[in-house]
Amino acid sequence: MLTLMMFPKAFGLYSASPFCVKAAYLMQLAGQPWRRQDLNDPRQMPHRKLPVLRTPERLVPDSEGIRAWLEAQGADFDRGLSDAQRAHACALVHMAEDHLYPFLVLDRWENDAVWLVIRETFFADIPRLLRKPVTKRIRAQVLRGLDFQGAARFSDVERRDRVERSLEALTALLWQKPYLFGEYPTTADLSVAPMLAAMRATPVATPLQRRIAEDRILSEYIDRMDETLLLT
Repeated sequence: MLTLMMFPKAFGLYSASPFCVKAAYLMQLAGQPWRRQDLNDPRQMPHRKLPVLRTPERLVPDSEGIRAWLEAQGADFDRGLSDAQRAHACALVHMAEDHLYPFLVLDRWENDAVWLVIRETFFADIPRLLRKPVTKRIRAQVLRGLDFQGAARFSDVERRDRVERSLEALTALLWQKPYLFGEYPTTADLSVAPMLAAMRATPVATPLQRRIAEDRILSEYIDRMDETLLLT
């Protein structure tokens, strides 16, 4: 049986990581028997990240690597889409994972009130006397990375504007249909929905958290994905 190694559940989500939720969605749609294995420390994993899929032959890292492996086994997550729609789906995946994700991380790791909850949730395995100094270094490293990437350099107003444009685009695609390309989830949904769900699940009410939670179309879409793919 295939084993999907992922971060544990947190804040009411199937996994603390939207990329792990995406991988679980992929496994469900692929229809192969699989089980989950929760890990807190990915440093021994390929790329030092999760998710990772354990197959009979090797470890397959990264949600996109897992997707490619499943497709090589015969899965088609964009069945029924035209070439143009598949290109559009690819662009939406990158919107979620390369554009929205940095703002999600900033909302959790830069905000001091949220960070206190993140620290006690994600790093509970670190002994309490060591937890604060160790996680202080980890937090600083994450925020330096976001500064290098560029998202951390924007003002709060600029951040909200950039996220809002993407959310409005997603709402325009969803307001008349259950999924981004129609009646069934595709690769775009498998990336977009977990990212929105993670934003909504931020454990302290922030402007971004409230923006998703108070949006009926986006919230119903998030819930629909979990119900459809049995990750409730």
